[in-house]
Amino acid sequence: MPLTGVETARMNRKKGDKGFESPRPYKLTHQVVCINNINFQRKSVVGFVELTIFPTVANLNRIKLNSKQCRIYRVRINDLEAAFIYNDPTLEVCHSESKQRNLNYFSNAYAAAVSAVDPDAGNGELCIKVPSELWKHVDELKVLKIHINFSLDQPKGGLHFVVPSVEGSMAERGAHVFSCGYQNSTRFWFPCVDSYSELCTWKLEFTVDAAMVAVSNGDLVETVYTHDMRKKTFHYMLTIPTAASNISLAIGPFEILVDPYMHEVTHFCLPQLLPLLKHTTSYLHEVFEFYEEILTCRYPYSCFKTVFIDEAYVEVAAYASMSIFSTNLLHSAMIIDETPLTRRCLAQSLAQQFFGCFISRMSWSDEWVLKGISGYIYGLWMKKTFGVNEYRHWIKEELDRIVAYELKTGGVLLHPIFGGGKEKDNPASHLHFSIKHPHTLSWEYYTMFQCKAHLVMRLIENRISMEFMLQVFNKLLSLASTASSQKFQSHMWSQMLVSTSGFLKSISNVSGKDIQPLIKQWVDQSGVVKFYGSFAFNRKRNVLELEIKQDYTSPGTQKYVGPLKVTVQELDGSFNHTLQIEENSLKHDIPCHSKSRRNKKKKIPLMNGEEVDMDLSAMDADSPLLWIRIDPDMSVLRKVEFEQADFMWQYQLRYERDVVAQQESILALEKFPTPASRLALTDILEQEQCFYRVRMSACFCLAKIANSMVSTWTGPPAMKSLFTRMFCCKSCPNIVKTNNFMSFQSYFLQKTMPVAMALLRDVHNLCPKEVLTFILDLIKYNDNRKNKFSDNYYRAEMIDALANSVTPAVSVNNEVRTLDNLNPDVRLILEEITRFLNMEKLLPSYRHTITVSCLRAIRVLQKNGHVPSDPALFKSYAEYGHFVDIRIAALEAVVDYTKVDRSYEELQWLLNMIQDDPVPYVRHKILNMLTKNPPFTKNMESPLCNEALVDQLWKLMNSGTSHDWRLRCGAVDLYFTLFGLSRPSCLPLPELGLVLNLKEKKAVLNPTIIPEAVAINQEAANNPSSHPQLVGFQNPFSSSQDEEEIDMDTVHDSQAFISHHLNMLERPSTPGLSKYRPASSRSALIPQHSTGCDSTPTTKPQWSLELARKGTGKEQSPLEMGMHPVASAPLSVFTKESTASKHSDHHHHHHHEHKKKKKKHKHKHKHKHKHDSKEKDKEPFTFSSPASGRSIRSPSLSD
Repeated sequence: MPLTGVETARMNRKKGDKGFESPRPYKLTHQVVCINNINFQRKSVVGFVELTIFPTVANLNRIKLNSKQCRIYRVRINDLEAAFIYNDPTLEVCHSESKQRNLNYFSNAYAAAVSAVDPDAGNGELCIKVPSELWKHVDELKVLKIHINFSLDQPKGGLHFVVPSVEGSMAERGAHVFSCGYQNSTRFWFPCVDSYSELCTWKLEFTVDAAMVAVSNGDLVETVYTHDMRKKTFHYMLTIPTAASNISLAIGPFEILVDPYMHEVTHFCLPQLLPLLKHTTSYLHEVFEFYEEILTCRYPYSCFKTVFIDEAYVEVAAYASMSIFSTNLLHSAMIIDETPLTRRCLAQSLAQQFFGCFISRMSWSDEWVLKGISGYIYGLWMKKTFGVNEYRHWIKEELDRIVAYELKTGGVLLHPIFGGGKEKDNPASHLHFSIKHPHTLSWEYYTMFQCKAHLVMRLIENRISMEFMLQVFNKLLSLASTASSQKFQSHMWSQMLVSTSGFLKSISNVSGKDIQPLIKQWVDQSGVVKFYGSFAFNRKRNVLELEIKQDYTSPGTQKYVGPLKVTVQELDGSFNHTLQIEENSLKHDIPCHSKSRRNKKKKIPLMNGEEVDMDLSAMDADSPLLWIRIDPDMSVLRKVEFEQADFMWQYQLRYERDVVAQQESILALEKFPTPASRLALTDILEQEQCFYRVRMSACFCLAKIANSMVSTWTGPPAMKSLFTRMFCCKSCPNIVKTNNFMSFQSYFLQKTMPVAMALLRDVHNLCPKEVLTFILDLIKYNDNRKNKFSDNYYRAEMIDALANSVTPAVSVNNEVRTLDNLNPDVRLILEEITRFLNMEKLLPSYRHTITVSCLRAIRVLQKNGHVPSDPALFKSYAEYGHFVDIRIAALEAVVDYTKVDRSYEELQWLLNMIQDDPVPYVRHKILNMLTKNPPFTKNMESPLCNEALVDQLWKLMNSGTSHDWRLRCGAVDLYFTLFGLSRPSCLPLPELGLVLNLKEKKAVLNPTIIPEAVAINQEAANNPSSHPQLVGFQNPFSSSQDEEEIDMDTVHDSQAFISHHLNMLERPSTPGLSKYRPASSRSALIPQHSTGCDSTPTTKPQWSLELARKGTGKEQSPLEMGMHPVASAPLSVFTKESTASKHSDHHHHHHHEHKKKKKKHKHKHKHKHKHDSKEKDKEPFTFSSPASGRSIRSPSLSD
């Protein structure tokens, strides 16, 4: 029997381990989404939503929901009209009049704006007033039904329309639309509670053209056609409580494939791609079986849908019971390279169905648990599918990535909350963005966050065992399954939310182990460990003296105290030792088990039990040590720099069976270019049982060693004879055999060796002629006719090899390069590239891999001075309409050109693309590329750095990217890379950096360059009734009246005084500025207690929509008007400002005449100003809902 409203409320308010205290004064139990009109031509959507909520407090009179971009027509609660207000402070973070241009200020204001509409803080953009007729109903905690009519016109985020501009109907053109976005972005396409912690059941209805298919979450209950058979409505029911953030939609003329192995799984793709879809998804049922087996739990939903779409936001997006993939992942059985990548994407999305969609998170600070678990079980799948070597190589890769990122940026914090539940004031002061909310995070930081989360899960597994780990996951899933079946007891649904404390409690209950120290080390604090190791062998004591130092003072590092495993390979076998790393201990004595006995011939046992014969002639006669490894199992997030002799690295490479050890030794051998290193690497290349990735790394290491040994190298170029022996005809060594890629290991080696060989250089630092001829022959005699696999990736690598062979041009008398005077070798390379590009037009390769390689090769020729540097070709390939990989490669070249040639025109072209390109992924990638390869950085002088560029980028991140969190955070990253945290150096200081009070001989800082913390406090002081989300906006014109004004003559007379004070003109974020605190005349500007943005007192927002900012209530003198360039403002603001300035002349003269009387009447002026602003505040602000024309005046709303 359903509970009454009062019981539901009481249940929902229960606290404790099992419950979850909602930040909202109501509980959402069910939501209907109905989209009854989708227009592909206009890119518009019309529909309504209906939310069923139970109040949990008796005096509920305001309901806050999330909605961005949507035009709200009408709101009704229980069929009564309800007044509503829409206010989104993230549309424009800092008001356009603000002269602030430093990033610290922006980041604080942005974090405040995001918090102001954060559903996890009980906020939202849409605030609905409960009609007074329902107050009694609310006091009894009875159910409310909120009905909202809305439309969406040309959305810039949340929903993405793909409408190809070709002939035919929308279905024939392959037009489709799908939901997308980063983290909780559902608010972009319908009003909802956009929080991962607010679960409810769903009814989803979509009316589309008869030729279209609508795919959404849950079970398809029925499809109903209209009378004229031109439209049909898809009805979906999702009975498992799900967060709005996990709701998705895809509509298009999809081809449908029911999985032949699992009938509850359905796949969808765009027209004509069905054969590729069949092959790509043929493996999915095995992933299902693996996850269900290890978790001992059935897949939680009754169905699963995969949809492959074009222009995807990300390659994989997981939502409740469905995942949206990029259509570029589809491939045929002929393609080798894409197969493992696509399978990994499918497995990733399925792992997130269990942890991420079915089990959701309580708050943002618990995100690491879900990302960690899904990443961890995906790793187990990888180990089972691709083998232990591939798995360990992946772990090593991920570890290297997180270590490099943390050492570069200063640390990734998984859980930005203390154990006591108090939020840290500024948990990541080293970063240029706030980590308290997903929407303020840099995309790269979030990627690394996910990487660290699954590595930490692996550390937990090392501590408690895999068996217990899987039991914990099973327990979480079992509790969630039980809770999800409680249809009428929504208080139980909080069992479907995971929290850090709940997860740790499960671990403690299941394993009985305390992992608190581990959590404190890796989850509650950021940073990785940096070890430096060296050793000496004490022959008398037969002891290995190991010295391990730590660097814990550099950014991104932390101190490690605890166990550390060391593996020592001796003559008698491999021995593990666990050292205890203490506070100050550096040296550790490890007893050796073997005596030095080189003269006795005996097989040497390895770690895996295998016994091998070794040539021990290279080793130290007095020492039984073959090699030493620190932390071989990667059970600490660390970077290890270990010193051992070159012969030890060579033994480790040849005989250690762990791929991570082999990769480490290859990296170390780069520093030892000796014949012995050359031989060890060649041996590895010839060993067929060696892991293919290790052999590929060995190719590049061998090329580096050959270049270092160029003067003493004997014989043919490195790898040439080896390649000839493995892949060329016996009778004619310069002709490669017909392609046969049946052995994937050989295939990867065959396409890597020429690329590495092309990096070889002779004594003149040129690629040897023999190597270039060899690569050109490989291309010439390439024959794929009898091969069952495509050779497109192989041919692309041959072009990469040609590019690698290019060396800088030697120009005589600055001659201009033309086709006639090209170096003959370069001419051959250019001819091959041109031929490949032309062939691609006729017979395009899979994913246009060859075009991509050709574009990169042309850029290499340009950079080396062989062909004129010109971005025109790349710009034509970067246009919308080309395949996305081609566009990215072309854009990479334009970004590089912008940096090398310092071209302002190309930079502008790129920035215009960021604003106007139709594909969100491309816009994101351009920002990413500019950040990684910037045209200039904050520490260098550049002609590109100017005021217009600062304003353009500021506008982009301030208001130009409000529709896409990822894009806005990307713009912030770029701004930080170019200009740093403080005021950009290229901005001119305002004309008067110091305003002088000549009587007291004091200099006062101009309000436009006040430090940000001060500016924020000033705003709070000046405008106590402002919206909380607008705290942090500083009006440059305010408080200017409090200073003594000076006319221009006085200014000219005081030039000497200004130059005397020039050394005080520092940049705005310099902490030292506060020491120039002025006398009492400016005490309103710089308060005595300096607080940050977060601690500003916030007041209840007024019930009005600010269409135009109110005037400051103060007028400026012409001098001050000259000091501040007029900001572009909305028309309504402009007219107010201009009427104010009409009186400013008169005001200035009046003020100048009475300068002497001013002090006497100062308090009167202030009193008058207060009175003026009161009058102004009384003026009622109105706003109208754009569609209905209803105008709501603020007095009727404020009770």
